[in-house]
Amino acid sequence: MVHESPVSATDGEQGELFPDSSLPDELVGYRGPAACQIAGITYRQLDYWARTKLVTPSIRTAHGSGSQRLYSFKDLLVLKIVKRLLDTGVSLQNIRVAVDHLRARGVRDLAKVTLFSDGATVYECTSPEEIVDLLQGGQGVFGIAVSNAMQEITGTLHEFPAERADGGRIEPDVPDELSERRNARRTG
Repeated sequence: MVHESPVSATDGEQGELFPDSSLPDELVGYRGPAACQIAGITYRQLDYWARTKLVTPSIRTAHGSGSQRLYSFKDLLVLKIVKRLLDTGVSLQNIRVAVDHLRARGVRDLAKVTLFSDGATVYECTSPEEIVDLLQGGQGVFGIAVSNAMQEITGTLHEFPAERADGGRIEPDVPDELSERRNARRTG
C-alpha cells in the first residue's frame, strides 16, 4: 500500500537540481543490457519484470525474437527503485502497488518523492512534514530518495549507448572541462 499525498509542482522548483539538458527527451531510450547495468539488475530480472508487466519499456517493447526493448529515462528510474525496494526486503506484491503509483507521475514529480518502507508497506512522502509524521508513528524503517536515484542515473547515462525511437541522431554530449580532467586522470 502506498500512502498518497498531493503533489503541487511549482515551475522551476527542480530546475537547478535537474536542468532540462541533463535528462534525455522522451524518444531517447536504452536497450536491455544497458538498462540492466544502469539499474544494477540482471537481464533475467529485467526480462521477468517486463513479461510480468512490473516494469515495461515505455518506448519500445519486444516483438518476437531478435527485437529489442527500449527503456526511457523514467523506466530506468523505476527499475532502480524496484531494485532498491527488493534489496530491502519489500515483497513483489507491495512493489507492484508502489510502481503503479509511480507510473502515474512525471519525471519532475518523481524527483520530489521519498519512499519509505517498514519492509511490508511502502509509503510515499513529498514533504518534510510527511516524513516526520511517518517517522514519529514508528513505521518508517528505511527511505529511498528518488532524486538521489535520478542523480545516479544521470551521472552514468553518458557511458551507455542510447538510441532514438524515431531513428533520429543523438547529439553527443560536449564534455565540460572538469569531466575531461577527471577522465584524463582515470586513464593515466
